[in-house]
Amino acid sequence: MAQSPRHTSSAAGAASWSIDSPDMCRAGRDLLSLALIDARNHTLHLLSLYEEAMGTEALAVPPVPEEEGVVPPVWLAGHIGWFAEWWIGRNTQRAFGIDCPVRPTRLAAIEPGADDWWNPAQSQPGRRWSADLPDLGQTKAYLLETLESTLELLEHAAETDAGLYFYRLALFHEDLRGEQFVVMAQTLGLPLGVEQAPIAVTREPLLLPATRWELGSSDSGFAFAQERSAHRVDVPEFEIDAQPVTWSQFIEFVDDGGYDREELWHSEGWRWLSAQVDGRRGPRHVEQIGVARNGTGGSVLQQHFGKTVRAAGHHSAVHLSWWEADAWARWAGRRIATEVEWEIAAHTAARRGFRWADVHEWTAGTLQPWPGFRADPWSAGGEFDPTAAFGRARVLRGASFATRARMRSLKRRGFALPERDDGFFGFRTCAL
Repeated sequence: MAQSPRHTSSAAGAASWSIDSPDMCRAGRDLLSLALIDARNHTLHLLSLYEEAMGTEALAVPPVPEEEGVVPPVWLAGHIGWFAEWWIGRNTQRAFGIDCPVRPTRLAAIEPGADDWWNPAQSQPGRRWSADLPDLGQTKAYLLETLESTLELLEHAAETDAGLYFYRLALFHEDLRGEQFVVMAQTLGLPLGVEQAPIAVTREPLLLPATRWELGSSDSGFAFAQERSAHRVDVPEFEIDAQPVTWSQFIEFVDDGGYDREELWHSEGWRWLSAQVDGRRGPRHVEQIGVARNGTGGSVLQQHFGKTVRAAGHHSAVHLSWWEADAWARWAGRRIATEVEWEIAAHTAARRGFRWADVHEWTAGTLQPWPGFRADPWSAGGEFDPTAAFGRARVLRGASFATRARMRSLKRRGFALPERDDGFFGFRTCAL
């Protein structure tokens, strides 16, 4: 693996940036080069952890339904290299940046079979499990080849947002896929050596004053389509939890029959719950959820990367669907925080104890386009395309322990369908 320093001077000025900084969305060529090396090293490190956990280079896992968010590990690794080559190395119109056509003129791939293997449009989910993919050694070699090609082209890219658009995209795409590797390991029960989060002090809810707030990202630097553009909204006074809902709090809901009380659930959420084949009476990966008695807060035994562990009561409740979050909030006489409330608190109340980055946090309402929305050329029809999710998906704010540091931006706006519970998802609430 190539080694890279964590800090260097930015191309835009004298300020010293870290490749771990959320400011990487505005990074110049030199810093991007280091970050791309770092991201590829991280991918290779995750592959080595999979090898160690599975005891084989084959990385063969039993087929899992696509809705579980699991794909063959070797396919995911190859797709990372393919994505960068597809939009950078093979894209003759990459210099147009966000103005690049959805179907630009492309060169041939380094590997003749690359599109058949790793292009999601040609390699449908069901085929990925039966496809004759390159082995792990060949895939690693492809990852190194595509990185070398990307870095060579980056040296000659224009130091503009358009010129660097696809390089920044490749970086953040690889970071997103890196977290997907960790989520997959949890789903498959693979021991990755991931430790539980340290216990933090639980604080009282925070009262924040009415304000006018700017949501969205500015026109400079890189942002995903659903994060554009900047616009102002008026927000009334609100009270918000200082931390996500904890296991101690969630146990009380379970103890009070929360999973058996239809009146607490959104109608679609109740249908989802009733359709669970395991007769669900607790969050995903939970083997036993204790009864809260005498103020002890009960206990939770959950599967944590292949091991049964006891979750501390002060830990954020995790692997929750939006439906479960909404039911808990109704039971507690509260409501899920809106994304603007979350963002205001994260920006302004850190010194007062607002804590985040344990779990991605569900927010109220559905994903909708913001004023000035413009689709990205690269995501059309794919899993990262927000247009297909508008009005259906729910917004996720924050980050989890598995999120790369440079992706932990207070402006980051993720999304998922409300039934998804495979990710490291939690929530916090506000007073009614």
